[in-house]
Amino acid sequence: MTVPPLTPRTIALLATAALALLAGCGGPDAQQSEPHVTKAAARAVASARAVASAPARPAGLPGMPPVRNPKDIYAADRPGLLSPVVKGFPSRVYVPNTHSDTVSVIDPATYKVIDTIPVGRQPQHVVPSWDLKTLWVNNNRGHTLTPIDPATGKAGEPVDVHDPYNLYFTPNGKYAIVMASLDRELVFRDPHTMKVMKTVPVTCAGVNHADFSADGRYFIVSCEFSGELLKVDTEKMKVLSQQKLPFDGAMPQDVKISPDGKTFYIADMMADGMWVLDGEKFTTPKLLATGKGTHGLYVSRDSKVMYISNRGEGTVSVFDFAGKHLAKKWRLPDGGSPDMGGVSSDGKVLWLSGRYDSEVYAIDTATGKELARIPVGGGPHGLAVYPQPGRYSLGHTGVFR
Repeated sequence: MTVPPLTPRTIALLATAALALLAGCGGPDAQQSEPHVTKAAARAVASARAVASAPARPAGLPGMPPVRNPKDIYAADRPGLLSPVVKGFPSRVYVPNTHSDTVSVIDPATYKVIDTIPVGRQPQHVVPSWDLKTLWVNNNRGHTLTPIDPATGKAGEPVDVHDPYNLYFTPNGKYAIVMASLDRELVFRDPHTMKVMKTVPVTCAGVNHADFSADGRYFIVSCEFSGELLKVDTEKMKVLSQQKLPFDGAMPQDVKISPDGKTFYIADMMADGMWVLDGEKFTTPKLLATGKGTHGLYVSRDSKVMYISNRGEGTVSVFDFAGKHLAKKWRLPDGGSPDMGGVSSDGKVLWLSGRYDSEVYAIDTATGKELARIPVGGGPHGLAVYPQPGRYSLGHTGVFR
């Protein structure tokens, strides 16, 4: 038999009943003397009263898969935890070349480009769908999304979508969210057909990256061109709060939540660091310097560190979550412009696009050593390493839970 959860009202009624029961346990002389109450019973009643008077904690986003480990929201991203949906997919790195209007396909086993796929104008990111079955190429100025079948590597017919700079999915899989940067809109769409369900105009400029709270009820959005952050209610599809970053000329980029779900980190390419934000309170964040041109944020497979690409100086900083400090910095031996990317399925290689150098970098996550530097098309940007562990995708270049 399934026992329904106890609500505060139910607990209050039980507490009252317990007191009544105790009052009736004194025998025939109960009216003349105080009832005998055991310490255990008293503690139970006090506990019930405390729970009944405590404010109810909001439930997670309806329809969202349950969080496996509240202390680590990335627990489903460990090496080997591939979903049955993706187990048959070949391991590939998909690189959108913004200036060449193509996607370079790299075989990570050989570090060679094995295919070049023509797509629409100015592809920005390759985004895994919530159900893990499709890779969507965001053709920003072509106003289309090109679907790629990761089982075959073949592109399908483009879907008309206006200004798709970046793409996310709500944690329950109900909506796709198009970051329409120049249109100044968050566009909630059907995650399969991409039909518009609701358009949310915003007053900031350059919405580009985001990440969701642990319970999925809200998400934080970076606004690149006005140096602002948004807090958006996922279910109501409504902007809750907005703030200007305390840095003149701020240009916030990638957004990532900590494994314990308590802190958001926002890369800033002009402030040369990442902002540390309390998402619940949405108070003014503090800046942690990491390197020139801070751009991409990627959590390791063991959830212990985060790799931070510093595009302006050709380095990768390694942030320790437990110690909340920068543990080390890796420098690409011949310089470069490390931008967006992802971590290999086994966690051993960090893949980053070289935005200004028409190349891709493969970096050993144990040593920081450059394993390969692979020529691709012009302006490589939001590359996706696929497949990766995880139950579902929140979008961007592969944010899995």
